[in-house]
Amino acid sequence: MAQQIKELTTKELADWIQQPEGILLDIRPLAAYNGWPLKDEPRGGHIKGATAIPFKWAQYIDFKDIMDDKGITPDKTLVIYGYERENTEWLASKLKGSGFENVSVYHRFPEEWSPDQNLPMDRLERYQQLVYPEWVHRLINGEKPLGFEGNDYVVCHSHYGYEQDYHDGHIPGAIPLNTNDLESMETWNRRSPEELEEALLKHGISHDTTVVVYGRFSHPDNRDPYPGQAAGHLGAIRCAAILMYAGVKDVKVLNGGLSTWYEDGFDTTTQETKPTPKASFGADIPGRPEIFVDTPKAKELLKSDEGELVSIRSWEEFIGNVSGYNYIEKTGRIPGAIFGNCGSDAYHMENYRNFDHTMKVFHEIEATWKENGITPDKHIAFYCGTGWRGSEAFMNAWLMGWPRVSVYDGGWFEWSNDPDNPIATGEPKEARAV
Repeated sequence: MAQQIKELTTKELADWIQQPEGILLDIRPLAAYNGWPLKDEPRGGHIKGATAIPFKWAQYIDFKDIMDDKGITPDKTLVIYGYERENTEWLASKLKGSGFENVSVYHRFPEEWSPDQNLPMDRLERYQQLVYPEWVHRLINGEKPLGFEGNDYVVCHSHYGYEQDYHDGHIPGAIPLNTNDLESMETWNRRSPEELEEALLKHGISHDTTVVVYGRFSHPDNRDPYPGQAAGHLGAIRCAAILMYAGVKDVKVLNGGLSTWYEDGFDTTTQETKPTPKASFGADIPGRPEIFVDTPKAKELLKSDEGELVSIRSWEEFIGNVSGYNYIEKTGRIPGAIFGNCGSDAYHMENYRNFDHTMKVFHEIEATWKENGITPDKHIAFYCGTGWRGSEAFMNAWLMGWPRVSVYDGGWFEWSNDPDNPIATGEPKEARAV
């Protein structure tokens, strides 16, 4: 006999969310949680205070580990809501059968909660720049999905000096984008304005082109000669930051990269698409110079009460046990930088991503940052070894709408190459693990 699950009214839920011991689970897709009105609801986003647990995650064998990681344990009181009644009730019954005793459901989000301006909601400030597979599918099939205001777009399959990754399978209509076209292979900093203009025009990109970037995650191994070749989506986000710096007005990232494209059932192709070069970028480069800071400004932030330099590196890199890269000899950290803990090594961002490679929801990242003094009232500059991980952390903050965020482009590579720069090693007393 099916277990009876209590259904809350809108008024009951509005009262319930005031209780701090309860957890409200939003089981809709992450895109809906972030702000996309996937069912044409009047207000996109989620009920304020909700935790994102997309329904598809419940199908994975390690679903319990996912719940535990987010602090959702059987002693908690839960309310579950989503788009489809059957999914909501199925998950409620599943949790009831797994030891969760206090589980209720709410079914009136699109019809009652979203339209009522008096009921609290929240969303990712710049959610339209973090797109989902169906959005890209509509775009490449000639539609004008919400958030696409122009007529000109380019979809870029990012790779690091390994175009075979593109030829192995890519989103139909995408062109290959080599990270080396946007980064100097000598310094790993962004290229000069002149070089960037040449590269962007070659790829058919002007300042008013909508550019969607993505890459393939192929389990990079730091012991390989070129591990970055297997970290294509991390490289794609690095490209996104440089495109924004150059002045491309509408840069979008496919959340989760090619992994989510496959997971949502869309096909790839091996048919090559050639870009249509542009004659003019249409604006001066850089259009947004504040996105990157160099060493002098990084030193200013270290001394300032109004800014922070945040190290998006692994703990082993931060304390100086390893450099993190096969081409960087010196180990250690920049004294005074806050530890921002990317994850396991230079090519992973486990602490900023979900297990399916999508970005962790902004509430989770923001809460962790806040504990470490990383707050939106300061000028925050993220860095890593050479810019990829720092760019992903920057993208998280920028999507949240933080007003003063940058990438310290030189990072550990540039800092450690100057013998006049101080270096610290070992476990700092003030270290705050993220």
